[in-house]
Amino acid sequence: MNVLTIAVLGLSLTTVLATAPNLCPAAVKEPKDTKPKVQTERDTSQEQRRLEREVRHELVTLPYYDVFDNLEYRVDGSQVTLSGQVVRPTLKSGAENVVKNIEGVEKVTNNIEVLPLSPNDDGIRVAVYRAIYGHTALQRYSVRSVPPIHIIVRNGNVTLEGVVANEGDKNIANIQANGVSGVFSVTNNLRLDK
Repeated sequence: MNVLTIAVLGLSLTTVLATAPNLCPAAVKEPKDTKPKVQTERDTSQEQRRLEREVRHELVTLPYYDVFDNLEYRVDGSQVTLSGQVVRPTLKSGAENVVKNIEGVEKVTNNIEVLPLSPNDDGIRVAVYRAIYGHTALQRYSVRSVPPIHIIVRNGNVTLEGVVANEGDKNIANIQANGVSGVFSVTNNLRLDK
């Protein structure tokens, strides 16, 4: 169609332009996503944070999770990877089961290590607990339902995991754990609360 034909037919220019896509469908491009990319990234990060909060909540509220267990997690999209060390095998399977039931989680990789049964390690756990939480400077940490300093004992070797308020508390916990009879080594992985 040319301009002369349009004028003869009495069609307005807006009518022709409105019907132009129908006249030449190959020239029509699909409309682009009008949603800004920043908004999509924001939605993804909000979903990521929501999943992280829910995973953390489910793990810390497990019935047998205590100061002698260390549960860690990583959320990548809809996949959650669990790691850490636990004393009871049921805690490992329980952690996986509660995380699987969170809305938005599609896959759970369970890398949690079950610590070997050892009466010697059990004795060390109790002694290190008393040494750390019995110290005047660290007693304030013991009043929480799950104290923030976790004591992991494997074959006489102690690893401290968790969070403390300052460098002084971290050092005191390390000294107290090293002073327990029967402890071969202490690895201090305590982080400072921001």
